[in-house]
Amino acid sequence: MIRDGWTGPGAASERRALLGRLRPRRPRPLWVAVLTVLLCGCGWLGWTWYRSSSFVQVRTVRITGLAGPDVGQIQAALTGAALRMTTLDVNVAKLEASVARFRFVQGLSVSSRGSHAVTIHVAEQVPVAVAEFGSESRVVAADGRLVGGAVPGVRLPRLPLAQAPTGPTVSAPGARSAVAVLAAAPYALISHIANATWSAQHGVVVQLRKGPQLYFGAAVELAKKWRSAIAVLQNKYSVGASYIVLTDPVHPAAGVGVSPSRAAALGLATGAGSG
Repeated sequence: MIRDGWTGPGAASERRALLGRLRPRRPRPLWVAVLTVLLCGCGWLGWTWYRSSSFVQVRTVRITGLAGPDVGQIQAALTGAALRMTTLDVNVAKLEASVARFRFVQGLSVSSRGSHAVTIHVAEQVPVAVAEFGSESRVVAADGRLVGGAVPGVRLPRLPLAQAPTGPTVSAPGARSAVAVLAAAPYALISHIANATWSAQHGVVVQLRKGPQLYFGAAVELAKKWRSAIAVLQNKYSVGASYIVLTDPVHPAAGVGVSPSRAAALGLATGAGSG
C-alpha cells in the first residue's frame, strides 16, 4: 500500500526523528567551555616551556660556508650565540647580530639536526681579486661578482682582463677559472698572491709575490692542488724553484729556469716578486 504523507505504519517514529533534528541543541554547560580554555592554555604553556628547556638545548653547532679572513672569529661568535638557544627556538636575528661586525657576511640560514644540534650556513661575499681592465679596476668576489671598490686591510691579487666585463660578473672563461682557483685558496694565502692569469698551455697560472709561479691547469680538484702547492713550498728541496706544476695534484713538480722572456713567450704570468 502506498504511504500518504504522515499516515501509515512508522509515521510516528519518522515524525519524532525529524523533530529531533529540527529541535535546537541545548548549549553546552559553561564548565565545558572553561575546561577547554584551560586545557588549551596548559598545552600552550607546556609547549612554551618545552621549546625553551634543556631537553632541546643546543649542544652541537656545525658551521658551513666560511672561507674569508675571519673564519675563527665568526665561528666563535655564532657558536657562542647558538649554544644559548634551543633547537626549537633558534633566534636568527640574534645570530645575525653576533656577526654583524664582519663585513663579508651577507646572511645566515639555520637548520636543526635532532634535539641538540644545529647547522648554520653562512653566505659570504669574500673578495679574492682586483679585476683590472684598461684604467679601471673592480673588486671580484669568490663567486665572480664585481662588488665595488677597494677592501680596507686586504691585499688582493690582480686579475688582468683583456676587456671590460659586460655584466655584473667576470664572464671570460679563463678569468672565471682564475677566480675559481683564487676562491679555493686558503684565505691566508690571498695576500701573498701577486696575480692570477690564464694561458692555453698551463691553464690558470698563479704568481706568488715572493715565490714561484703555480701552474694549476684546469680549474678542477682545486683543494687538492692547493694542498700540493703548500706541501711543495714547505719542502726545503723546492727552495729556489721558479714554477710548480700542479696539473696532477698527486705528483706535483717543481722546476727552475723560466726567464721572464721565456714566460712571456709561453703566455705565462710575469712579474715574480711584484707587489
